[in-house]
Amino acid sequence: MGVWQKSQRGLGISALFAGSSGTGKTMAAEVLANELNLDLYRIDLSAIVSKYIGETEKNLGRVFDAAETGGVILLFDEADSLFGKRSEVKDSHDRHANMEINYLLQRMEDYRGLSVLTTNLKGAIDQAFMRRIRFILNFPFPDPTQRAELWRRIFPKETPTAGLDPVKLAKLSVAGGNIRSIALNAAFWQQRQMKRCR
Repeated sequence: MGVWQKSQRGLGISALFAGSSGTGKTMAAEVLANELNLDLYRIDLSAIVSKYIGETEKNLGRVFDAAETGGVILLFDEADSLFGKRSEVKDSHDRHANMEINYLLQRMEDYRGLSVLTTNLKGAIDQAFMRRIRFILNFPFPDPTQRAELWRRIFPKETPTAGLDPVKLAKLSVAGGNIRSIALNAAFWQQRQMKRCR
């Protein structure tokens, strides 16, 4: 009997995308889902985590059960808030929080699909999770050359960018997500100006 027949656990693939805000972690998960032709199910932590004992585990159970039958990629955005380090048990609250993490560890190990975790705080994630993650990808903050390239590519071709200097704009120490927001706001502002001129 081979390894696959002996164990049904740990057959899924998990990846951690770590990096500061705006470096493209969530977008990379979306690209991955698109390439694999799978739906991406972004976990809304506010709807999962409950102050009532046992409710968080039930909510997580429903998520994993639905993902198993639906064949989707699970995306745990800001994963450090759910996959945080277990603490020393001092009271019933600590015990309950640790039970939630233990349950999540078990479900992740049993899950056969692909799960992606994103975090701005890699060091805050429990080491038990880190040992179970197959791939850890670090998303670095873009340097000036990369920022200039982002500025060159962020606007659609029809956008009038004759007066923009990507090299000068790249001196702004901002990540790709911020560059996208700035470009989007600029496009809305330009659209409003054009309407006023009509």
